[in-house]
Amino acid sequence: MKTRRLKTYLGRVTRDIERKLEPAPPATQALFREPLEKANRLLHQTRQSKNKLLSWHAPEVEVIGKGKVAKPWEFGVKVALAVTNRERFVLGCRSMPGNPYDGHTLAETLEQAEILCGVNTRALKRELKRRSAIEAVIGHLETDGRMDRCRLKSALGDALNAVLVAAGHNLRLLLRAMANLLRRILERLLGRSISGAHSRDSESALQAAA
Repeated sequence: MKTRRLKTYLGRVTRDIERKLEPAPPATQALFREPLEKANRLLHQTRQSKNKLLSWHAPEVEVIGKGKVAKPWEFGVKVALAVTNRERFVLGCRSMPGNPYDGHTLAETLEQAEILCGVNTRALKRELKRRSAIEAVIGHLETDGRMDRCRLKSALGDALNAVLVAAGHNLRLLLRAMANLLRRILERLLGRSISGAHSRDSESALQAAA
């Protein structure tokens, strides 16, 4: 009932604006063309309609079924992801508008990974099918990389956001690896200096005793 009432209000306002725009110059009509198209799209869509308008400011947003009890639905654009087995570096990351079936995104993801890595083997294709192996990476991209909320406009913004989040994830892995390497180098250097100091103290004690 509430939705029907809101549609009634929206229809009245839309028809009133269209009626008042008839004698207006073309430049003024052009300013209202896009908002009126969105309003008419909202008025005519139903529960069973495809390509629904779910967000006024982001018309490219789609409904994605998650299949989970706690979160059965998600609103946004699908992202295809390919990562390495051990280090979890992101090899390919691209937005998939149109809410395609997950199995149909494998070919494009494989093509992107092969172009970027220069690897074309059956093993790569076999490993890319292991969706469960990258669930942890998806979680890090959504929380640490903030891929769960895109603040860039339009479908181009969705594509750029996916690439930037993947790049940030790889940079964090590199920084962590560099920090671990530096820690091991310092441990070896400090360990040698401490052992050297102990040996020099022992020699001095022996000379004094003699």
